[in-house]
Amino acid sequence: MQKKCSKQILSCILCIVLIVAMALFTTGCNGSSGSQANVPTEASDGDGEIAGTDTAGDEPAGADAAGDETTGADTGTDADSSVLGEGSKVFTFTVVDEAGAQTQFEIHTDQETVGAALAELGLIDGDEGEYGLYVKTVNGITADYDTDGKYWSFYINDEYAQTGVDATDITEGDSYSFKIEKA
Repeated sequence: MQKKCSKQILSCILCIVLIVAMALFTTGCNGSSGSQANVPTEASDGDGEIAGTDTAGDEPAGADAAGDETTGADTGTDADSSVLGEGSKVFTFTVVDEAGAQTQFEIHTDQETVGAALAELGLIDGDEGEYGLYVKTVNGITADYDTDGKYWSFYINDEYAQTGVDATDITEGDSYSFKIEKA
């Protein structure tokens, strides 16, 4: 009985150590040499307020009268740019939200496909289907055709892609983008 109890305690301790190690690894390996190199900054909208809030500061920009958020994105600037990831392959990735605001990223990766690189960095998420990944969320902005009639379109060099993001090999020099569109 005592042997079983000590094994359970040891298992619990190892689980806790593993969780702490994973948390430290995730926060410590963000690909930056400074403490906040990859943390997006909030832009002022010119009147001293942080872009993305209304004048009362209690509701996100883009929220309609019913309080529903329409884009979920900070539209304070037109072309934010961030460098994300580590690796030998480099490409440009742009997100165009419903309002037309662009957020640009320089992606560094060792992944083979655009989808794998963007998913690894947490920039895209969706549902796996028979035709590959159906992208519903890009850079924290969700568009789901089934619920709101909006969807994310994938572009390569500003042309509508003929392959899904998870089947598109990374070609250095090409630029990739997702744009929200409405049916």
